[in-house]
Amino acid sequence: MCPSTIYRWVQHYGPEIQKKVSYFVKSTNTSWYLDETYIKVKGKWLYLYRAIDRVPST
Repeated sequence: MCPSTIYRWVQHYGPEIQKKVSYFVKSTNTSWYLDETYIKVKGKWLYLYRAIDRVPST
């Protein structure tokens, strides 16, 4: 499949899909914080990434 075919499909159907999906998506504010830390799990060091919005909820 040619990439231009996919591009045309996205341009044609994208707005309609967004209208249908936006009904189900919870809106958030526009500020996000990304936290990156290095932790040890089962003796191996790994990166832990967290993304939270400005007003975190529990």
